[in-house]
Amino acid sequence: MSIKHSLLALLQDGPGYGAQLRQEFEQRTGGTWPLNVGQVYTTLGRLERDGLVESAGAADEEGRIAYQLTDAGRTEVEQWWAVPVAREQTPRNELAIKLALAVTLPGVDVQRIVQTQRTATMTHLRDLTRLKRRADGEDLAWELVLESLVFADEAEVRWLDHVEARISRLGPPEAKASRTAPGATAGNAGVREGATNG
Repeated sequence: MSIKHSLLALLQDGPGYGAQLRQEFEQRTGGTWPLNVGQVYTTLGRLERDGLVESAGAADEEGRIAYQLTDAGRTEVEQWWAVPVAREQTPRNELAIKLALAVTLPGVDVQRIVQTQRTATMTHLRDLTRLKRRADGEDLAWELVLESLVFADEAEVRWLDHVEARISRLGPPEAKASRTAPGATAGNAGVREGATNG
């Protein structure tokens, strides 16, 4: 998540204090990704250093400084709107890492891990669906965030079904290890097989 660009985008709407920007961000995204106010002020400090924001005037009676976009800041946020979110780097997926390790280590009950995760994901999905049903249709931003989370959970359940099917076809890890080509690790063999079978 780009806090930098999120703050720049909010400042397109006019000058704002750090705490105000934090509140607006959380309100517009339904509080799904809470921000630490210290993180907001640190980011604003960097943006000011880089010439993307500037003080909108003297501090108020409470010592708060409002920030506004510079011309460079406006250009930066316009470029952010114009380009797709980069997928050059693969973000760490803790569940994928956990299962990748589980299928390569002896004595780990992978089926149980999959079933436990599926139960947790389905519970989360039901909670999200209830929230979506209660949405009044007037807060499009929050509903889009909710739908994104619903789609992510649905995709995770489908992937877990796929993992379970792959494990069932391959048999126990010991049998899989014995089928691995000499000089290759069981993990590498699984990656190669996944790449060819999709």
